Amino acid sequence: MRTLETWFAEYAVSHQNKKNIAIHFICVPAIYFSIAGLLMSIPNGFLASLVPGDNQFIENWAFVVMLFIIFFYVRLSVTMALKVLLFSAFCIVVNYYISQYASLWLVSLIIFAAAWLGQFYGHKLEGKKPSFLQDLQFLLIGPGWVIQKMFSKKQH
Repeated sequence: MRTLETWFAEYAVSHQNKKNIAIHFICVPAIYFSIAGLLMSIPNGFLASLVPGDNQFIENWAFVVMLFIIFFYVRLSVTMALKVLLFSAFCIVVNYYISQYASLWLVSLIIFAAAWLGQFYGHKLEGKKPSFLQDLQFLLIGPGWVIQKMFSKKQH
């Protein structure tokens, strides 16, 4: 099993260009956020039958999928799993409030499409293909890599 550091090092190979990195700092969280919104837009009839009471934050597909993502990170790093958990909770809460005022699936779809266009433009600048074309698990590594890069102390 690869370590978190190994995953990040492999991911970093196709993320060296400063503009591509800046694009990733915006687009990777936007994609994650929009996926949460799209998942929250799925009718939750089946999940509602499994969860007693009226808890809209647990009775949605985003919560279920994000549990699997957190489990993926726990195996690599509890600290990183907690950071991803905080970001995931933020995404669910903000998407919930968006859904009160707008069509969540439409807002999420627009963000998703725009962010992926940005990602592919960044990789065009980089001159390297996105990492997930090598291994789909890099789709899960991207958010952690961005979190790690944004909040780590700069090395001089």
